[in-house]
Amino acid sequence: MRRVRVIPALPRAAGACAALLLLTACGADGGGDGDGHAPGAPVGVTAAAGSATTVHVMWDAVTADPGIRVYEIYRGTTKVDEVPGSEHMVDVTGLKSATVYAFTVRARDTAGRLGPSSREVRARTPVAVAADRSAPTRPSAPRGRVVGSRAVQLSWGGSTDDRGVVSYDVYQGGAKIHSVGGAQTATVVTGLRPGTRYSFTVRARDAADNLSPASAAVRLTTAPGGDDGRGTAPTGFGASTHRGDDGAYYIDLSWVPPRTDGVVTEYQIDLDGRPATSLVWGGTAPRDRATYSFYAGRTAGESHRVRLRARLPDGTWGGFSAERTVTTGEAAP
Repeated sequence: MRRVRVIPALPRAAGACAALLLLTACGADGGGDGDGHAPGAPVGVTAAAGSATTVHVMWDAVTADPGIRVYEIYRGTTKVDEVPGSEHMVDVTGLKSATVYAFTVRARDTAGRLGPSSREVRARTPVAVAADRSAPTRPSAPRGRVVGSRAVQLSWGGSTDDRGVVSYDVYQGGAKIHSVGGAQTATVVTGLRPGTRYSFTVRARDAADNLSPASAAVRLTTAPGGDDGRGTAPTGFGASTHRGDDGAYYIDLSWVPPRTDGVVTEYQIDLDGRPATSLVWGGTAPRDRATYSFYAGRTAGESHRVRLRARLPDGTWGGFSAERTVTTGEAAP
């Protein structure tokens, strides 16, 4: 089943796949508008249990003028933590086992203005295991590759534990920078600096918060220059239009998902320079070539610019595809 909310420029949406969820996100880019208003709502928020008593919450950076001072993290309506504006993750501790928690994040700028809440994300802590003092085994055979100047892809062999691995923590040097679920043995680390050498290690965590020894280090140097995440962008992006049986025009998109070890299930479409919709596959997401069509009105001769980006398996957004321009009623080249 799909939920469809109408965007002003496109009166309605038409989908080709019943397993696809269409969410409207006009103007919701998480950025401040630079004219003295409060910062926008954080986007890209994810939550995953780190143990029976902790949940790891992550989000994308918010841009604002004059800048972000802190991010405030809420469990339900209760503020449970805050971190400096330079950080985009936190471990919420002191939770109960086998419990579902809901989290939101808000940005406060350096002028003291508090922005709106992010979308709510939920995570369930696992059942606590009594008297478990046995740590998981060390993650094996870590590997990595550079994907442009601002991101790297890491993978590793899974750890074993007598009660089960709940999560894997990724470290950059001695600092924890990310966490993924125990069933995931790969991730893409974004937000890095161009032309910089990094050292990454991975540790496994069980429900009792026992940590494994660190994996061997993976040392990678990001590419020089600023590619704005093109190494994580969808490729082979094409766009055209067609006229449907109902007389309306539709924009047809086609692309190849970015290379990741996880499955990409969500994409954001930008239309005429603004976020228009987010597509979320509720069934099996395509790994080779993906396609999607949406309603573009009934007037011929209208031109639109379109591009898209993927939400990577670690919850962050990858780079944008190439931008294409289409005109309703115009034959495909």
